[in-house]
Amino acid sequence: MQIALYGRMVDIDRSEHLLRLVALLAERHVTLIFHEDLKPLLAELLPFFPNPVFFNNAAELVDCQMMISVGGDGTLLDTVRIVRDTGLPILGINTGRLGFLANVALSRMDEAVKSILDGKYSLDKRSLIKVSSDQIDLGDFGFALNEVTIHKKDTASMISIHVEVDGTYMNSYWADGLIICTPTGSTAYSLSCGGPIVMPGSENITFTPIAAHNLNVRPVVISNSHHVTLRAEGREQNHLLTLDSRSWTISENAIIKLERAPFMVNLVMLEGQDFFSTIRNKLMWGIDRRN
Repeated sequence: MQIALYGRMVDIDRSEHLLRLVALLAERHVTLIFHEDLKPLLAELLPFFPNPVFFNNAAELVDCQMMISVGGDGTLLDTVRIVRDTGLPILGINTGRLGFLANVALSRMDEAVKSILDGKYSLDKRSLIKVSSDQIDLGDFGFALNEVTIHKKDTASMISIHVEVDGTYMNSYWADGLIICTPTGSTAYSLSCGGPIVMPGSENITFTPIAAHNLNVRPVVISNSHHVTLRAEGREQNHLLTLDSRSWTISENAIIKLERAPFMVNLVMLEGQDFFSTIRNKLMWGIDRRN
């Protein structure tokens, strides 16, 4: 089996988790290829690793059966931009905090390695949002797994975000910003702004305002089969558009178009894992701390 490894460059004294994972996989005779960002780390700490192979993009992953992301949810979002539309399964080893996407705890690393090599896992398909605009260069990956957000920029004043759904006017949000999230992103930024938790596979997107001026403006959920158009205006000429952790400055009245992406991302779920157990554990539902 050939597995690709990705992780953000970390300090040497914090890299023991990645090194332990490499050792576990090497013991099982797995063929490993490493992302180029890990070159300095391997050169420093793994001089014994014979002729490591590195990759930089999706085209170099054709012989891989899985990608393992070592880090937090932000690292896994970076991994999605590498995997793109290849369908390559992604397993997230969580060395961060909550870890809704990178949901394999360090304490389960040995178990996770055994499970994937024994084929004891399932694939959780996650939808993405495709973003386009004639006025902004979004690079070669204008997609978001978690959310698309328009924020105010360079001002303390609120902005107005005008929303149309399939050409029909929906609402103008007077707020600090607006989050449009997938079910995957419902447990991220949207959740902290009062948005609902949405089960993956629900085939929808959620509009969650950020500090809305009108208290009666609540989150709205629609099918992801619709086409959405966004336009922001305010006292300043520039606003901020984010796709997951990436951001761009946009000019006032720039037209942003959203639709469902033509591909999905495959996240690896180990036996015994499911969406509800993950949110119960991460959000500590049902735990009594009074004793």
